[in-house]
Amino acid sequence: MKKAWKYIFIAFVLIFIYAPILILIFYSFTDATNIGAFRNFSLHNYVTLFTTEAIREMIIGTICLAVGSAALATLFGTAGAIGSFYSSRKAGMFYESLNKVPVINADVVTGFSICILLVVVLGISKETYIPLVIGHVVLCAPFVYLSVIPKLKQMDPSIYEAALDLGATPAKALRSIVIPQISSGIVSGFALAITLSLDDYFIATYTKPATFDTISTYVVNATKGQQTAIKTALWALSAVIFVVVALIVAISYLRGARAENVQKAERSKA
Repeated sequence: MKKAWKYIFIAFVLIFIYAPILILIFYSFTDATNIGAFRNFSLHNYVTLFTTEAIREMIIGTICLAVGSAALATLFGTAGAIGSFYSSRKAGMFYESLNKVPVINADVVTGFSICILLVVVLGISKETYIPLVIGHVVLCAPFVYLSVIPKLKQMDPSIYEAALDLGATPAKALRSIVIPQISSGIVSGFALAITLSLDDYFIATYTKPATFDTISTYVVNATKGQQTAIKTALWALSAVIFVVVALIVAISYLRGARAENVQKAERSKA
């Protein structure tokens, strides 16, 4: 009975999480204008999604912003994690504590603070996209740090010192020894940074140019308006994003399982 209740509880949690998404995907293939008003099956939402120029430009702009800011955040977050790891114990604890502040802090506070600092105090125009990019880097870099630092702690610190003793320069030891050891954490941090950038609303609202929209800001503005065709096309966009994320997760899982099986096979041969 305990085992049965465990599976029932897990099934309930999964249904609670995925049922709203599946309902949204279902209605994206209909001509309904509201959830609950089922009419006929149709692909017009997907046609509108891929043929409306404003939506296409918004998607492309959001992806470029997410990839660019995630790359910068990965660079800074990885550098910060490596610097913290090889610092003294007190300095490392201090850096980790500082890194927790933007993670715990509310996005609305971060976005408003960045807007005041860059736009009001420093006078940087939001039309330059600089405040928007900096805001997303500030949002994502701490999470990259949190993805990389566990991999560094799992690594034997003497490997880097051994490379230096064998004649490698610090830069070469970093590239050849440290980076390969923590590459999985860097990739995970980069993927997490892209997701956070795509999902952000508050920081983008405060720092974006007036003529630019991310997916989050566009969705909020569209749901407030009366453009029913655009609003229902966003159901299709949500379905596409969910399917893409699910495929990425499945591919990552299969690759990880395959790599683990290869390692087990090599160990058994040894």
